Amino acid sequence: MKASERNGYRKSLLEEKERLSAALEYLHAENPGAEEEQALELSSLEEHLAEAGSVTLEREIDYSLEEVVQERLAAIAEAQKRIDQGSFGLCVSCGATIAAERLVALPWASLCIDCKRLEERG
Repeated sequence: MKASERNGYRKSLLEEKERLSAALEYLHAENPGAEEEQALELSSLEEHLAEAGSVTLEREIDYSLEEVVQERLAAIAEAQKRIDQGSFGLCVSCGATIAAERLVALPWASLCIDCKRLEERG
């Protein structure tokens, strides 16, 4: 892989990292802290059951989104390490070259499409 290509992927990864970090900050700002959650749970006892269920659902959605963002940030960090080590663009499972189209779409991809399909089949 050419240095210019690596730099392009590095830039894409940095942009995605910044976007996800901003989304994570927003989630944290919108999601109450532990003390506020406890107060919310206590006040929920007085609320209608459906309202309490909605609050719980929204909180679970936020937690799920946060988990997905954290996983993606970790994948980006690993991709950045692979760039630094010179192994970016190679499947970590079989060592084959990851298709450029896949890397353009998912620059944090660590598996070629065949290995990803095998992983998803379980």
